[in-house]
Amino acid sequence: MSLPEPAALEVDDLTVAYQDNIALSHTSLSLPTGEALALLGPNGAGKSTLMKAILGLIPTLTGSVQIFGKPLNQMRRRIGYMPQAADVDWDYPATVGDVVAQGTFGRLGWFKRPGTAEKQIVRESLETVGIAKYADRHITELSGGQKQRTFMARILAQRPDFLFMDEPFAGVDAASERTLMSVLDMLVSEGKTLVIVHHNLASVADICTWACLLAEGKVVSVGPLAEAFTTETVHTAYGISDDIFTEAR
Repeated sequence: MSLPEPAALEVDDLTVAYQDNIALSHTSLSLPTGEALALLGPNGAGKSTLMKAILGLIPTLTGSVQIFGKPLNQMRRRIGYMPQAADVDWDYPATVGDVVAQGTFGRLGWFKRPGTAEKQIVRESLETVGIAKYADRHITELSGGQKQRTFMARILAQRPDFLFMDEPFAGVDAASERTLMSVLDMLVSEGKTLVIVHHNLASVADICTWACLLAEGKVVSVGPLAEAFTTETVHTAYGISDDIFTEAR
């Protein structure tokens, strides 16, 4: 008899503090493989903090994380991370192609130059997000939407099974938003697992299959959209009226 497949993500009792302030309090959740989870909540709710804590980018006071049933440090090659645009050093002297090529370093190693296979992966990733013609352009010369497409291409070049994206639609133009939405649809259809920090309630159902709503560093609800993304949970997390939520749906 085969054993059940482990969850893609198991978060158990995570707590994070910045100085004396609790930013995330005893948070637990479980996400099945192949689902796309939206991390939702008002500003300061703990969305980005939760994502960074899961990825081991910030210290935690309590708790543990497992990815596909194993500790995070054993699964890093299967994980891709797209940070917030505000967290990126845009003065870094690199072309678009250079940035995307960084996505291949996990398999290649930092001291080996990309070969034919890696260069093909970079080309395909750039084509997927529609910016192949900008491969030789410096990253600082791009618009906000083009920069987000570049970092989406970098995460695609990693060929990960589990993708974490922090506000991928922030500051993008309509064309870039459509492109990024199409890429997310493709990833879901391929069976990838996604966790996305998101702020637009109106498009949650277009992108994600699961939701985790946060407020003041605590989980309000988590589960499939039909269970976790409801009038009641949105009102609890955001304090918005029922009619606003109805319009969002």
